[in-house]
Amino acid sequence: MRLTIIGCGDAFGTGGRLQTSFHVKAEASTFLIDCGASTLIGLKRLGLAPNDFDTVFVTHLHGDHFGGLPWLLIDAQYASKRTRPLVVTGPKGIESRFVAAAEALYPNSTKTSRSFELSFIEYEERRPLDVRGVTVTPFEVHHPSDAPPYALRFEVDGKALAFTGDTGWVEAICDAAQGTDLLISESFQYDVVLDLHLDFKTIDANYERLGTKRVLLTHMGETMLCRSGEVDASRYLVAHDGMTLDL
Repeated sequence: MRLTIIGCGDAFGTGGRLQTSFHVKAEASTFLIDCGASTLIGLKRLGLAPNDFDTVFVTHLHGDHFGGLPWLLIDAQYASKRTRPLVVTGPKGIESRFVAAAEALYPNSTKTSRSFELSFIEYEERRPLDVRGVTVTPFEVHHPSDAPPYALRFEVDGKALAFTGDTGWVEAICDAAQGTDLLISESFQYDVVLDLHLDFKTIDANYERLGTKRVLLTHMGETMLCRSGEVDASRYLVAHDGMTLDL
């Protein structure tokens, strides 16, 4: 299984990084985890075909995590000429939020006849969902976005991968991360504790409890980026756009 970081930035483009999106290529399926507004740009910059993935798994309904979906739609319709079905999973209301965003950006884009099937599936708390050979389990976290936000745990090809999404510290992070080969963890701050985002010092204080083999730090704000060289390289990997990891 290969993980490619399309974008690992925050909502503010700190460090010139693209917004959150991860591309996972496994034997069973190829999929995206989150789809920030700059995802289509990142895919094409890295030579990753927008038609090659089966599913987009969305953690929460903020624009820097799902706002790229309207651009995937118009690319699929007019440029890439997609024919294979596309499944989008997300919190309650994912389909209506997508339609509202797409219609605001490109009126009538969701009403135009398509050459591919587009379907939406909503998460249920801690209930495993099997989609195209991938099992995803959602764990509710704390990051208000007018719909429940989730950390996601993926199991595919005998490997386990988890992503915190955006959240302050909650015990559900440990539940999602236990026994995984990699935990992708947002680390917006270095040592400033916020209610809605993680900071590196809190992550590090709970490192042993996470129960994962490796932690990949992402979604870093300015201070965290400046101090990223201070983290323990034996425990943590620091994300950058275009980075690849084989699990």
